[in-house]
Amino acid sequence: MDNQNQDVELPEMEHQSEETTQEIINDVVEEKIEETKAEETPKAATEEETKPQNNQTNAQNDYSAEILSAEHDEELENQETETLEELTAHYSKMNREELVGEINSLANSQNIEQMKMRSNIVRNAFRALTDELRNKAKENFLKEGGLEEDFKFEDDNLDIEFNKYYSLYREKRQHYIDEQERIKQDNVAKKNETLEELRLLLDSEESLKEIYDKFNLIQEKWKSIGQVPRSEVNGLWQNYHFLIEKFYDKVKINRELRDLDLKRNLDAKIELCEKAEGLMIEPSLNVAFKALQEIHQQWKEIGSVPMDKNEEIWERFKNASDQINKRRQEYYDTLKAELENNLLAKQALCEKAEAIVKGEHTSISQWNTSSNDLNEMLKLWKTIGAVPQKENESIWNRFKSSLDTFFEAKKVVFEKMKEDQDVNYNKKVEICVKAEAISERNDWRNATQELLQLQKDWKDIGYVQKKLADKLWTRFRAACDKFFERKSTFFQSNRESEVENLAKKEALIKAVKEFQFGQNKEENLNAIKDFQRQWSEIGYVPSNEKERLQKEFRAAINSHFEKLQIDAQEFKLNSFKERLSHSDDHKSVSKEKRFLLDKIQKLKEEIKLWENNLGFLANSKQADILKAEFEKKMENARKEIALEEAKLKMIDEASDKAN
Repeated sequence: MDNQNQDVELPEMEHQSEETTQEIINDVVEEKIEETKAEETPKAATEEETKPQNNQTNAQNDYSAEILSAEHDEELENQETETLEELTAHYSKMNREELVGEINSLANSQNIEQMKMRSNIVRNAFRALTDELRNKAKENFLKEGGLEEDFKFEDDNLDIEFNKYYSLYREKRQHYIDEQERIKQDNVAKKNETLEELRLLLDSEESLKEIYDKFNLIQEKWKSIGQVPRSEVNGLWQNYHFLIEKFYDKVKINRELRDLDLKRNLDAKIELCEKAEGLMIEPSLNVAFKALQEIHQQWKEIGSVPMDKNEEIWERFKNASDQINKRRQEYYDTLKAELENNLLAKQALCEKAEAIVKGEHTSISQWNTSSNDLNEMLKLWKTIGAVPQKENESIWNRFKSSLDTFFEAKKVVFEKMKEDQDVNYNKKVEICVKAEAISERNDWRNATQELLQLQKDWKDIGYVQKKLADKLWTRFRAACDKFFERKSTFFQSNRESEVENLAKKEALIKAVKEFQFGQNKEENLNAIKDFQRQWSEIGYVPSNEKERLQKEFRAAINSHFEKLQIDAQEFKLNSFKERLSHSDDHKSVSKEKRFLLDKIQKLKEEIKLWENNLGFLANSKQADILKAEFEKKMENARKEIALEEAKLKMIDEASDKAN
């Protein structure tokens, strides 16, 4: 049977992060277990086609040996010197650079046939590492605010090198397979030619010695021919042994010669039994299977043995083969138990993932925590190992479904968050612009209130992406610090000048009190105005002295009004007239007019209210006091109305004059 060129076939995989090299072990192991269980012994040809009557038992046993050998070929042909698990564990420790070097070495190996399992495992190990890089890059991209559809992951130099060497290996292997198939087909033709030579020998009239010499040459030629396609093995073997038996019948070789041939075959098969029995203590199961495969090939090439030893030698050889098969079965039973345990572990991960998906996620922290948990579970999943083949796809789809559901939901939420963050970002930029404008202002009280309000508004604005939020906060903080530093510097300087201003105002109060007025009323008014102008120009004083100074200054001025018999209202009106005559700003004049109108209206409303209140007061001593206060207020209000109306009249006259 043709088994030399068969090896373990790793199934082709799509380049997906969810499949791992360890999962491929499951495919191969389950496939091999099923192939072994499904193996059937092919039917032998009919009695008339396969052997003559006088050699029935011997030929039947030879054929049984051939079938056993064929069965072992079926079991052993896919074995490698090292197991999939050993190779997978070996290559899983390599990084991408080392795996590129390994595939290069395999592609340039002379024994290309023996490299198939290794090359497939190296390929899957490399792709698994590349997938990890891709997933990590994608995760970082999404964390930084990128959209999933914008993510791109380009092949690097290692990807290009690996694909080049792997393609070279595939080309060499395909060439090897094609060449082996051609050789097998040539061998079919050679064996058919040999069978034809044997048929012709049966009809030969040559001497017994010549015939027997040719017969031996034909046998040697048959054994020297290489392997043929599996589908041709049984037919060729049956025809060959049928003609061998026919040859023995035709030439009637003497019993001694026949017995000598059988004895030689028996000795050869005893030696093979001893070799097979020695393999039962071989530590490496794969080495034992490999060697047993070669022994079976040799057994097939040895002819019949004495009839009385045929059953005995066959049972001995079969027992050794069965013992090695038993070791193999125990190995796969253990492996199957491991696959079942792996399935239970992955089912537990599925349940945990499903619980996370159903859990509550109302904050970024919760989303990120669950995301990290699922990523850790995915890493653990990849370390668990293979599961039974029939469960492989369904258990992965179950786990992947939870991952897809979670990350799709997270994507939707974070896209909405990103939209909100864009709005929040623009709001904070606007606040920064306002704060920077305020930082240059000198109206300290209003500016301070506005800046404090901006700080409150800042806190009320929602989340902004961290790297942008940090930049905005630095910008906003700089504007705030600049304003408050300027304010602090200003008021520190003012505190020094306020002490000087205090001395100036006290000196001015003293000057007002000591000033000697003349008889000219207008000059006296101008002198008072000059005192008031100086007072206004002096500037701020300490706040705890402000009210005292103001009262002393007003008292000093008022005392002169009384001495000079100057009406305070008249003084105010003259001051307003002078200020109006020096004003060219029409907007400020209009604003002043609106202010006066509003003030007059308010004063009239207050007078009306006080008049109404007087009507409710009863006749009593306390009521008389209140009435006097209300009447005084109304009198002052009427005087103030008269003053403001006089000012309005001045504004109107000035306006008419200007037009």
